[in-house]
Amino acid sequence: MIRTNRSTSVPDTGRRILRRLGLAVVTLVAGGVSIAACTTGDDPDPDPGALQRFSTQKLEWQGCTDFATSPRETEILAKAPAQCAWLTVPLNYDKPQGATTTVAVLRFAARGQAQGSLVFNPGGPGGAGLLGALGVGAQLTKSRITERFDVIGFDPRGVGATKPAADCYTEGGTTRGDKVFPSMTMTSSLTEADTRAVLDRCAQGSGGAEGLTQMGTRTTARDLDVLRSALGEEKLTYLGQSYGTRLGAVYAEQFPQRVRAMVLDGAFDPNLGTIERRLSAYGGFQAAFEAMAASCAKAAKCPLGMDAKAATSVFQSIVRPLRDKPVPALDQKLDFDTAVAGVMAGLYSPDKWPTIISGLTQLRQGRGDTLLELTFDLAGGDPKTVVNPNFTEAAFAINCMDEQRLTPQDATRLRAQAYEVAPFMNPGGDPAAGARDACEFWPAPPTLGIPYAQNVKDLPGTLVISITGDPTTPHEGAISLAGKLGSALLTVKGEGHTVVSAGTNTCVDTIAADYLIDLKLPAEMPTCSVA
Repeated sequence: MIRTNRSTSVPDTGRRILRRLGLAVVTLVAGGVSIAACTTGDDPDPDPGALQRFSTQKLEWQGCTDFATSPRETEILAKAPAQCAWLTVPLNYDKPQGATTTVAVLRFAARGQAQGSLVFNPGGPGGAGLLGALGVGAQLTKSRITERFDVIGFDPRGVGATKPAADCYTEGGTTRGDKVFPSMTMTSSLTEADTRAVLDRCAQGSGGAEGLTQMGTRTTARDLDVLRSALGEEKLTYLGQSYGTRLGAVYAEQFPQRVRAMVLDGAFDPNLGTIERRLSAYGGFQAAFEAMAASCAKAAKCPLGMDAKAATSVFQSIVRPLRDKPVPALDQKLDFDTAVAGVMAGLYSPDKWPTIISGLTQLRQGRGDTLLELTFDLAGGDPKTVVNPNFTEAAFAINCMDEQRLTPQDATRLRAQAYEVAPFMNPGGDPAAGARDACEFWPAPPTLGIPYAQNVKDLPGTLVISITGDPTTPHEGAISLAGKLGSALLTVKGEGHTVVSAGTNTCVDTIAADYLIDLKLPAEMPTCSVA
């Protein structure tokens, strides 16, 4: 067992990291035609012997500085009480003798005698697993979970230090504010040439078109199984939040008999198609916006007014002028899309609501600094202090291999319906014009298959956790996922997105720890509340 001194600065860093990495990118217009879900419970490796050299590899643990992808990450990882290693996996599992991918892995050692490894995925997709595991280890300092488990994080395909990583930006695009991903904006107008240009940039920067076709969740789930084996674990113990619940569910579908324990926090609904899931998420954001507005209306000088029912129209009057006249924000400009993205990022957690209110007050005065800073959580960070620099690009590439492809007609309908269920986002005018799926010409069809995790057999008991007021993965999705996996469901009353990794809820932590450590669940599941 490796012992290291913990830096006193790590817990605050952990909170910031996990808040950022847990964000689910719901505004990506990615997707694809529906594919029948793969048969559940079957070994996806027709020739396991061909993969033996990968599953039997030994991880060579070392310092983590060389795994950083930005100056700020270098600072964090240099001080981190952790070790890192490279995991080698096939680029294409259908060609195990061909090219390989190297996956970055981090280990945060247990505080006591470790009984095994707990693999963590922070969400996204696109969230950096190294920093996510570091955040969990730093925040759960009083939990039995980190006393009994080494916390393991890995950067999934396309993400962070894993090679090749998704790289689709033009040089300087992140700092100039270029909309190199029109799919991330709600008012963009795309042409066929635009979508082809996005693909070309991604292929050129990400090691070629074949690599882009191997960044989907099903392939990453196979990497997760190689990691399990390389860690010396007969069965997987896993904690996934937000998008990490999709990864966990797909792993459970592919390798049900290799699961020991699985906690899925902030669940993706495995039954919803791309359009339905995004509309569900947008509806969740509208509900969170209205809850935030109601809270604001109780205070003096609320920029949304004292009538919560009128808050949406007041908000529109504040942000719609930004379509034609962006305002100064730090060293950039804040336009309509960016302002709405900032508000959406803040709606993930009630502790960010005061920042939204402050940003709207500032916006009324002609500045957009605060709302722009909120977008850094959604897009991976301030370009000057970023800790997950390719978050947006990785999310885009992963979703292109997961989500159902949309025709231009589908994309137009989705955008119009999104404004119906989430009118605070509506820019006015003809908002649905020019909508298009930026994944339209991706070099391979999506491989996830929706619905997924259907008829999973031989899976041991798992635990799904959901906050009733979750803005982006609504509680109904958790009910659906728990039903499909036969999971126990822990309901947490309140507002917010994901709860386990924060380490602040004793009710949730006790149940999660008892389950992960001893595989025990309450005979009658209680209802917890957001702390």
